[in-house]
Amino acid sequence: MTYPTRRRWIQGAATTLGAAAVAPQLFAQSGPVKIGYAIARTGPWAAGAQVSQEPNYLLWAEQVNAAGGLDVKGAKRQIELIGYDDRSETETCVRTYEKLMGSDKVDLILPPWGSGANFAIAPLANRFGYPLLAPTALSRKLIDMNLPYFFSLLQQPDKMMGALVDMLVAQQVKTVAIVYMDDLFGLENFAAINNALKKTGIQVVERKSYPLGVKDLAPVLRGIKDLNPDAFIGITYPPDTLLVSRQSREIGFNPKYFYASVGTAFQLYKNVMQANTEGVIGMGSWNVKTSPGAKAYFDAHVKKFNKEPDRWASGHAWAGLEIMQQAVARAGLDRKALREVIARNEFKTILGPIRFERGENASIPGTVSQWQGADFEVVWPLDRATAKLVTPKPAWK
Repeated sequence: MTYPTRRRWIQGAATTLGAAAVAPQLFAQSGPVKIGYAIARTGPWAAGAQVSQEPNYLLWAEQVNAAGGLDVKGAKRQIELIGYDDRSETETCVRTYEKLMGSDKVDLILPPWGSGANFAIAPLANRFGYPLLAPTALSRKLIDMNLPYFFSLLQQPDKMMGALVDMLVAQQVKTVAIVYMDDLFGLENFAAINNALKKTGIQVVERKSYPLGVKDLAPVLRGIKDLNPDAFIGITYPPDTLLVSRQSREIGFNPKYFYASVGTAFQLYKNVMQANTEGVIGMGSWNVKTSPGAKAYFDAHVKKFNKEPDRWASGHAWAGLEIMQQAVARAGLDRKALREVIARNEFKTILGPIRFERGENASIPGTVSQWQGADFEVVWPLDRATAKLVTPKPAWK
């Protein structure tokens, strides 16, 4: 995959820049819209970032430019993406956005990947006055900071864990076991599911945390297997999602409901686990059945990258780009006006209409999805389902 860079664009536009020296004010109004971001291309965050976010940035910019450019209050202008590798380092991420918004003064920014990076960047974007539409920030604490320029597209922990518990209650589940990573994402989701479970008669037979980067969870899984819970819940990042799935298969741990969170919706999960994905549930919110726009996006993504977008955050990332595009068409590049348009209006997206309340996506409820054959089907809540839940989970192969 190649990444557009500022230097490459400048070299290819020498003639235009020469003209701009004669009429700089005119060029500023008709030159490219500079959109900056930092994203993980290397390090532990890259597995998620290079599935759910940066490919969408590249595809969106390519499509918009091919259609004549970004509509800025009626004037079409080409997009120049200025993207950097944050190396999965919070400090590098922060320094890069300080440069983009401070000295580089880009027109717009796109968000980094993950709850931790967005937690670090959101106050900075708010200070500089840049709207930030985040598709991979799963943090109620971040929402509760009430930053006017921050907008969260992803369903928050209370919604996602609440939906999962509602589904388990409807299935008359009696016992569950939970493992969770010891970081912001894991801790917030763990707290959310505990709060939701307290309102039910479901018994939690085990709760175990683990550090980020864990290499072996087999001893924990063996202990849980001995307890024979109806449901297993893994609040996991992509590498850990694969780890708990592989090791559960290896030890023959096959509960009626097997849930693992981030990464379950990735094509990588299907590629690695193959037929063993059948019946696995996890965080997901859309697929090609969700809307005609969702199918068009899915097909275009596969055509460009020869890989599928994930069935959760990729859709939210694309929806965020659609919202930004519609808002710029109405408000232009005045960022204060842009923020007001985003905060006060509803937008048409591939996931359906989206509006924000106090920076939170108020339109899409918590959801649960399940691998059934070749697709990750939305199975809960029923009014958003693309297929019925299959239970119990088939045996590992």
